Amino acid sequence: MKNLFLSLTILATLFTGCSTDDDEGTIQPVEGELTGSITTNRTIAYGNYTLNGIVTIESGVTVTFDAGSTITASATNGVDAIVVKNGGKLIMNGTASQPIVLTESSATPGSWGGIIMYGDAPINGAGGVTTKTSEDGLNLPYGGTNPTHNGGTLRYVRVEYAGKKITDGTSEMNGFSFYSVGSGTILENLVSYKGADDGYEFYGGTVSASNLISYGNYDDSFDWQDGWKGQNNSNWYAYQTTTGNFGMEIEASNNNNAFWPVIANITLKRASGTVTEGGSSAAEYDAIQFKKQGNGDFTNIVISGYTTAGATAVRIQDAGTNTDQVNASKIKLTSVKINDGTSEYAGAGTLTVAFPSGQFTTSSSATGANLTNGVWSTVGGVSLIQ
Repeated sequence: MKNLFLSLTILATLFTGCSTDDDEGTIQPVEGELTGSITTNRTIAYGNYTLNGIVTIESGVTVTFDAGSTITASATNGVDAIVVKNGGKLIMNGTASQPIVLTESSATPGSWGGIIMYGDAPINGAGGVTTKTSEDGLNLPYGGTNPTHNGGTLRYVRVEYAGKKITDGTSEMNGFSFYSVGSGTILENLVSYKGADDGYEFYGGTVSASNLISYGNYDDSFDWQDGWKGQNNSNWYAYQTTTGNFGMEIEASNNNNAFWPVIANITLKRASGTVTEGGSSAAEYDAIQFKKQGNGDFTNIVISGYTTAGATAVRIQDAGTNTDQVNASKIKLTSVKINDGTSEYAGAGTLTVAFPSGQFTTSSSATGANLTNGVWSTVGGVSLIQ
Protein backbone atom coordinates (compact mmCIF):
# COMPACT_ATOMS: atom_id res chain seq x y z
CA MET A 1 0.00 0.00 0.00
CA LYS A 2 2.91 2.32 0.59
CA ASN A 3 3.88 2.12 -3.07
CA LEU A 4 0.28 2.85 -4.03
CA PHE A 5 0.33 5.98 -1.91
CA LEU A 6 3.56 7.16 -3.49
CA SER A 7 2.40 6.54 -7.03
CA LEU A 8 -0.86 8.36 -6.46
CA THR A 9 0.96 11.27 -4.92
CA ILE A 10 3.25 11.55 -7.93
CA LEU A 11 0.23 11.34 -10.23
CA ALA A 12 -1.49 14.08 -8.25
CA THR A 13 1.55 16.32 -8.59
CA LEU A 14 1.61 15.84 -12.35
CA PHE A 15 -2.02 16.92 -12.61
CA THR A 16 -1.71 20.03 -10.45
CA GLY A 17 -1.60 22.35 -13.46
CA CYS A 18 -4.16 20.51 -15.59
CA SER A 19 -7.59 22.01 -16.28
CA THR A 20 -10.76 21.31 -18.16
CA ASP A 21 -11.38 22.60 -21.65
CA ASP A 22 -14.17 24.96 -20.60
CA ASP A 23 -13.74 28.72 -20.71
CA GLU A 24 -13.21 29.01 -16.96
CA GLY A 25 -10.25 26.63 -16.98
CA THR A 26 -11.38 25.00 -13.73
CA ILE A 27 -8.81 22.68 -12.22
CA GLN A 28 -10.24 19.21 -11.78
CA PRO A 29 -9.63 17.45 -8.45
CA VAL A 30 -7.36 14.44 -8.40
CA GLU A 31 -8.70 11.17 -6.97
CA GLY A 32 -6.42 9.04 -4.82
CA GLU A 33 -5.73 7.11 -1.62
CA LEU A 34 -3.52 7.99 1.33
CA THR A 35 -2.01 5.14 3.30
CA GLY A 36 1.16 4.03 5.12
CA SER A 37 4.25 5.95 6.20
CA ILE A 38 5.42 8.98 4.26
CA THR A 39 9.20 9.08 4.24
CA THR A 40 9.99 11.75 1.63
CA ASN A 41 8.72 15.30 1.11
CA ARG A 42 5.46 15.38 -0.86
CA THR A 43 2.93 17.86 -2.16
CA ILE A 44 -0.56 16.41 -2.36
CA ALA A 45 -2.42 18.11 -5.21
CA TYR A 46 -5.93 19.51 -4.91
CA GLY A 47 -8.22 16.52 -4.91
CA ASN A 48 -10.44 14.00 -3.17
CA TYR A 49 -8.56 11.33 -1.25
CA THR A 50 -9.56 8.32 0.79
CA LEU A 51 -7.68 7.68 4.03
CA ASN A 52 -6.79 4.04 4.58
CA GLY A 53 -5.38 3.33 8.04
CA ILE A 54 -2.97 5.44 10.06
CA VAL A 55 -0.92 7.68 7.77
CA THR A 56 2.30 8.83 9.45
CA ILE A 57 4.50 11.74 8.46
CA GLU A 58 7.94 10.67 9.58
CA SER A 59 10.65 12.81 11.17
CA GLY A 60 12.39 15.11 8.69
CA VAL A 61 9.52 14.92 6.19
CA THR A 62 7.21 17.76 5.09
CA VAL A 63 3.84 16.95 3.51
CA THR A 64 1.83 19.77 1.94
CA PHE A 65 -1.84 19.59 0.95
CA ASP A 66 -3.35 21.99 -1.57
CA ALA A 67 -6.31 24.16 -0.54
CA GLY A 68 -9.78 22.76 -1.16
CA SER A 69 -8.79 19.11 -0.82
CA THR A 70 -11.07 16.58 0.87
CA ILE A 71 -9.79 13.54 2.74
CA THR A 72 -12.36 10.87 3.64
CA ALA A 73 -11.81 8.20 6.26
CA SER A 74 -13.96 5.11 6.78
CA ALA A 75 -14.80 3.32 10.01
CA THR A 76 -14.61 0.06 8.07
CA ASN A 77 -10.82 0.48 7.78
CA GLY A 78 -10.23 -0.04 11.48
CA VAL A 79 -8.34 2.98 12.79
CA ASP A 80 -7.77 5.89 10.41
CA ALA A 81 -5.76 8.96 11.42
CA ILE A 82 -3.15 11.41 10.18
CA VAL A 83 -0.18 11.36 12.55
CA VAL A 84 2.66 13.87 12.42
CA LYS A 85 5.64 12.44 14.28
CA ASN A 86 8.11 14.66 16.10
CA GLY A 87 10.36 16.22 13.46
CA GLY A 88 7.79 15.90 10.71
CA LYS A 89 5.72 18.77 9.31
CA LEU A 90 2.17 18.90 8.01
CA ILE A 91 1.30 21.91 5.87
CA MET A 92 -2.41 22.40 5.26
CA ASN A 93 -2.95 25.91 3.94
CA GLY A 94 -6.63 26.06 3.17
CA THR A 95 -8.52 29.30 2.67
CA ALA A 96 -11.82 30.66 3.94
CA SER A 97 -13.49 29.70 0.66
CA GLN A 98 -11.44 26.54 0.06
CA PRO A 99 -10.86 24.84 3.39
CA ILE A 100 -9.21 21.45 3.65
CA VAL A 101 -11.84 19.04 4.95
CA LEU A 102 -11.16 15.72 6.66
CA THR A 103 -14.35 13.75 7.10
CA GLU A 104 -15.73 10.21 7.38
CA SER A 105 -17.98 8.43 4.90
CA SER A 106 -20.76 7.41 7.32
CA ALA A 107 -20.88 10.82 9.07
CA THR A 108 -20.83 9.01 12.42
CA PRO A 109 -19.06 10.68 15.38
CA GLY A 110 -16.13 8.64 16.65
CA SER A 111 -15.39 6.93 13.34
CA TRP A 112 -11.72 7.89 13.01
CA GLY A 113 -8.77 9.46 14.83
CA GLY A 114 -8.46 12.98 13.41
CA ILE A 115 -5.15 14.84 13.22
CA ILE A 116 -2.51 13.94 15.82
CA MET A 117 0.69 15.95 16.05
CA TYR A 118 3.77 15.21 18.15
CA GLY A 119 6.62 17.53 19.10
CA ASP A 120 9.41 17.91 21.62
CA ALA A 121 8.31 21.06 23.43
CA PRO A 122 8.34 20.93 27.25
CA ILE A 123 5.64 19.20 29.25
CA ASN A 124 4.99 18.96 32.98
CA GLY A 125 3.26 15.65 33.55
CA ALA A 126 1.92 14.11 36.73
CA GLY A 127 4.69 13.85 39.29
CA GLY A 128 6.72 16.43 37.37
CA VAL A 129 7.80 14.07 34.59
CA THR A 130 9.11 15.70 31.41
CA THR A 131 8.29 12.86 29.02
CA LYS A 132 5.24 10.64 28.75
CA THR A 133 3.57 8.07 26.50
CA SER A 134 0.56 9.13 24.45
CA GLU A 135 -2.96 8.10 25.44
CA ASP A 136 -4.18 7.67 21.86
CA GLY A 137 -3.34 3.98 21.62
CA LEU A 138 -0.23 4.64 19.52
CA ASN A 139 1.97 4.64 22.64
CA LEU A 140 4.38 7.20 21.25
CA PRO A 141 6.64 9.32 23.49
CA TYR A 142 6.16 13.06 23.86
CA GLY A 143 7.88 15.84 25.77
CA GLY A 144 11.25 17.51 25.37
CA THR A 145 13.25 20.72 25.70
CA ASN A 146 12.43 22.54 22.45
CA PRO A 147 9.77 25.21 23.11
CA THR A 148 9.91 26.49 19.52
CA HIS A 149 9.24 23.09 17.91
CA ASN A 150 7.55 23.50 14.51
CA GLY A 151 5.13 20.80 13.38
CA GLY A 152 3.93 22.77 10.37
CA THR A 153 0.88 24.87 9.55
CA LEU A 154 -2.80 24.06 9.88
CA ARG A 155 -4.86 26.90 8.45
CA TYR A 156 -8.54 26.66 7.45
CA VAL A 157 -8.81 22.95 8.22
CA ARG A 158 -11.99 21.15 9.29
CA VAL A 159 -12.00 17.73 10.97
CA GLU A 160 -15.36 15.95 11.08
CA TYR A 161 -16.64 12.86 12.98
CA ALA A 162 -13.35 12.02 14.72
CA GLY A 163 -12.74 11.05 18.36
CA LYS A 164 -12.35 7.31 17.92
CA LYS A 165 -11.96 5.06 20.96
CA ILE A 166 -9.46 2.32 20.19
CA THR A 167 -7.60 -0.73 21.54
CA ASP A 168 -9.42 -1.58 24.79
CA GLY A 169 -12.17 0.94 24.13
CA THR A 170 -10.71 3.52 26.49
CA SER A 171 -7.73 4.89 24.57
CA GLU A 172 -9.05 7.94 22.79
CA MET A 173 -8.31 10.19 19.85
CA ASN A 174 -9.77 13.69 19.50
CA GLY A 175 -10.57 15.95 16.58
CA PHE A 176 -7.16 17.60 16.98
CA SER A 177 -4.56 16.19 19.40
CA PHE A 178 -1.38 18.17 20.08
CA TYR A 179 1.32 16.31 22.03
CA SER A 180 4.10 18.65 23.25
CA VAL A 181 3.72 20.79 20.14
CA GLY A 182 5.83 23.96 20.09
CA SER A 183 5.31 27.64 19.42
CA GLY A 184 6.79 27.42 15.91
CA THR A 185 3.63 25.61 14.78
CA ILE A 186 0.81 27.67 13.21
CA LEU A 187 -2.78 26.77 14.12
CA GLU A 188 -5.38 29.10 12.65
CA ASN A 189 -9.04 28.87 11.60
CA LEU A 190 -9.67 25.27 12.56
CA VAL A 191 -12.97 23.42 13.00
CA SER A 192 -13.56 20.26 15.01
CA TYR A 193 -17.05 19.04 14.10
CA LYS A 194 -19.15 16.36 15.80
CA GLY A 195 -16.43 14.16 17.23
CA ALA A 196 -16.99 11.59 19.96
CA ASP A 197 -14.27 12.91 22.27
CA ASP A 198 -12.70 16.36 22.75
CA GLY A 199 -12.70 18.91 19.99
CA TYR A 200 -9.12 19.96 20.79
CA GLU A 201 -6.71 18.60 23.36
CA PHE A 202 -3.28 19.96 24.24
CA TYR A 203 -0.83 17.68 26.06
CA GLY A 204 1.75 20.13 27.33
CA GLY A 205 3.75 22.16 24.86
CA THR A 206 3.85 25.85 23.99
CA VAL A 207 1.80 26.09 20.79
CA SER A 208 -0.92 28.74 20.49
CA ALA A 209 -4.06 28.68 18.36
CA SER A 210 -6.43 31.30 17.02
CA ASN A 211 -9.89 31.20 15.44
CA LEU A 212 -11.00 27.78 16.65
CA ILE A 213 -14.49 26.30 16.37
CA SER A 214 -15.54 23.26 18.38
CA TYR A 215 -19.03 22.18 17.33
CA GLY A 216 -21.07 19.28 18.66
CA ASN A 217 -18.21 17.30 20.20
CA TYR A 218 -19.32 14.70 22.75
CA ASP A 219 -16.73 15.29 25.45
CA ASP A 220 -15.10 18.68 26.10
CA SER A 221 -14.90 21.39 23.48
CA PHE A 222 -11.39 22.38 24.64
CA ASP A 223 -9.18 20.37 26.98
CA TRP A 224 -5.58 20.42 28.15
CA GLN A 225 -3.15 18.90 30.62
CA ASP A 226 0.58 18.30 31.19
CA GLY A 227 1.37 21.99 31.64
CA TRP A 228 0.26 23.41 28.29
CA LYS A 229 1.15 27.12 28.24
CA GLY A 230 0.38 28.65 24.85
CA GLN A 231 0.59 32.44 25.26
CA ASN A 232 -1.08 33.87 22.13
CA ASN A 233 -4.49 32.25 21.86
CA SER A 234 -7.56 34.10 20.65
CA ASN A 235 -11.08 33.64 19.32
CA TRP A 236 -12.15 30.26 20.65
CA TYR A 237 -15.77 29.35 19.94
CA ALA A 238 -17.66 26.30 21.23
CA TYR A 239 -21.20 25.22 20.49
CA GLN A 240 -22.32 22.12 22.36
CA THR A 241 -25.42 20.37 21.07
CA THR A 242 -27.12 17.03 21.78
CA THR A 243 -24.17 15.58 23.74
CA GLY A 244 -21.32 17.43 25.45
CA ASN A 245 -19.42 17.71 28.69
CA PHE A 246 -17.42 20.80 29.70
CA GLY A 247 -16.92 23.75 27.41
CA MET A 248 -13.35 23.92 28.71
CA GLU A 249 -11.68 21.33 30.96
CA ILE A 250 -8.52 22.79 32.45
CA GLU A 251 -5.91 20.88 34.42
CA ALA A 252 -2.18 20.83 35.02
CA SER A 253 -1.62 17.18 35.98
CA ASN A 254 -1.57 17.99 39.72
CA ASN A 255 1.52 20.19 39.46
CA ASN A 256 1.32 23.50 41.30
CA ASN A 257 2.95 25.85 38.81
CA ALA A 258 3.73 29.47 38.05
CA PHE A 259 2.94 29.42 34.35
CA TRP A 260 -0.33 29.30 32.50
CA PRO A 261 -1.94 29.68 29.08
CA VAL A 262 -3.39 33.00 27.95
CA ILE A 263 -6.59 33.13 25.87
CA ALA A 264 -8.54 36.20 24.74
CA ASN A 265 -12.06 36.21 23.25
CA ILE A 266 -13.92 33.04 24.21
CA THR A 267 -17.51 32.03 23.47
CA LEU A 268 -19.01 28.94 25.11
CA LYS A 269 -22.58 28.02 24.14
CA ARG A 270 -24.71 25.03 25.04
CA ALA A 271 -27.91 24.24 23.17
CA SER A 272 -31.08 23.47 25.08
CA GLY A 273 -31.49 19.77 25.84
CA THR A 274 -27.78 18.94 25.55
CA VAL A 275 -26.78 16.18 27.98
CA THR A 276 -23.42 14.86 29.07
CA GLU A 277 -21.94 11.60 27.81
CA GLY A 278 -23.18 9.88 30.96
CA GLY A 279 -26.43 11.84 31.15
CA SER A 280 -26.81 15.18 32.92
CA SER A 281 -26.51 13.53 36.33
CA ALA A 282 -22.81 12.96 35.57
CA ALA A 283 -22.18 16.61 36.59
CA GLU A 284 -19.87 17.46 33.70
CA TYR A 285 -22.11 20.20 32.40
CA ASP A 286 -20.30 23.37 33.51
CA ALA A 287 -18.93 25.88 31.02
CA ILE A 288 -15.41 25.85 32.51
CA GLN A 289 -13.90 23.42 34.99
CA PHE A 290 -10.56 23.88 36.73
CA LYS A 291 -9.00 20.86 38.44
CA LYS A 292 -5.65 19.25 39.27
CA GLN A 293 -3.90 22.65 39.62
CA GLY A 294 -5.22 23.97 36.31
CA ASN A 295 -4.94 27.73 35.82
CA GLY A 296 -4.82 30.43 33.15
CA ASP A 297 -5.48 34.02 32.14
CA PHE A 298 -8.72 34.45 30.17
CA THR A 299 -10.47 37.61 29.04
CA ASN A 300 -13.56 38.69 27.09
CA ILE A 301 -15.68 35.59 27.72
CA VAL A 302 -19.33 35.01 26.80
CA ILE A 303 -21.16 32.03 28.33
CA SER A 304 -24.67 30.92 27.35
CA GLY A 305 -26.92 27.91 27.90
CA TYR A 306 -25.28 26.18 30.86
CA THR A 307 -28.57 26.12 32.73
CA THR A 308 -28.87 22.50 33.85
CA ALA A 309 -29.79 22.39 37.53
CA GLY A 310 -26.57 22.60 39.53
CA ALA A 311 -24.45 23.89 36.64
CA THR A 312 -22.24 26.95 36.95
CA ALA A 313 -20.16 29.05 34.61
CA VAL A 314 -16.87 28.25 36.37
CA ARG A 315 -16.31 25.22 38.63
CA ILE A 316 -13.31 24.70 40.91
CA GLN A 317 -13.19 20.97 41.31
CA ASP A 318 -10.80 20.34 44.19
CA ALA A 319 -9.35 21.98 47.29
CA GLY A 320 -5.77 21.95 46.01
CA THR A 321 -6.72 23.94 42.91
CA ASN A 322 -8.71 26.36 45.05
CA THR A 323 -5.83 26.92 47.48
CA ASP A 324 -2.88 27.00 45.08
CA GLN A 325 -4.45 28.51 41.98
CA VAL A 326 -7.54 30.54 42.89
CA ASN A 327 -6.31 31.96 46.19
CA ALA A 328 -2.82 32.55 44.79
CA SER A 329 -4.25 34.57 41.86
CA LYS A 330 -3.11 32.11 39.19
CA ILE A 331 -6.59 31.88 37.70
CA LYS A 332 -7.82 35.09 36.14
CA LEU A 333 -11.10 35.52 34.27
CA THR A 334 -11.90 39.09 33.31
CA SER A 335 -14.72 40.69 31.33
CA VAL A 336 -17.06 37.72 31.71
CA LYS A 337 -20.63 37.92 30.42
CA ILE A 338 -23.15 35.23 31.40
CA ASN A 339 -26.28 35.57 29.31
CA ASP A 340 -28.88 33.48 31.09
CA GLY A 341 -28.55 33.81 34.84
CA THR A 342 -26.20 30.87 35.41
CA SER A 343 -24.19 31.33 38.60
CA GLU A 344 -20.74 32.84 38.11
CA TYR A 345 -18.65 30.26 39.93
CA ALA A 346 -18.76 27.55 42.55
CA GLY A 347 -16.72 24.84 44.17
CA ALA A 348 -17.42 21.16 43.88
CA GLY A 349 -19.48 19.77 46.73
CA THR A 350 -19.03 21.87 49.85
CA LEU A 351 -15.89 23.64 48.60
CA THR A 352 -16.15 27.42 49.08
CA VAL A 353 -14.58 29.57 46.37
CA ALA A 354 -13.78 33.28 46.59
CA PHE A 355 -11.66 34.86 43.85
CA PRO A 356 -9.24 37.57 45.02
CA SER A 357 -10.07 41.11 43.95
CA GLY A 358 -9.70 41.62 40.19
CA GLN A 359 -9.29 37.93 39.38
CA PHE A 360 -12.90 37.42 38.31
CA THR A 361 -14.73 40.36 36.77
CA THR A 362 -17.93 40.66 34.76
CA SER A 363 -18.87 42.96 31.89
CA SER A 364 -22.16 43.42 30.06
CA SER A 365 -20.21 44.52 26.98
CA ALA A 366 -18.08 41.38 26.58
CA THR A 367 -18.25 40.09 23.00
CA GLY A 368 -16.49 36.73 23.13
CA ALA A 369 -14.98 35.18 20.00
CA ASN A 370 -14.84 37.32 16.88
CA LEU A 371 -14.99 35.03 13.85
CA THR A 372 -15.79 35.69 10.21
CA ASN A 373 -18.18 33.14 8.74
CA GLY A 374 -17.51 31.45 5.40
CA VAL A 375 -17.27 28.11 3.66
CA TRP A 376 -14.68 27.05 6.25
CA SER A 377 -17.26 27.37 9.06
CA THR A 378 -20.31 25.99 7.23
CA VAL A 379 -21.45 22.37 7.04
CA GLY A 380 -24.42 21.26 4.97
CA GLY A 381 -25.35 24.87 4.33
CA VAL A 382 -25.57 25.62 8.07
CA SER A 383 -23.20 28.05 9.78
CA LEU A 384 -21.43 26.61 12.79
CA ILE A 385 -21.28 30.06 14.38
CA GLN A 386 -24.68 30.06 16.08
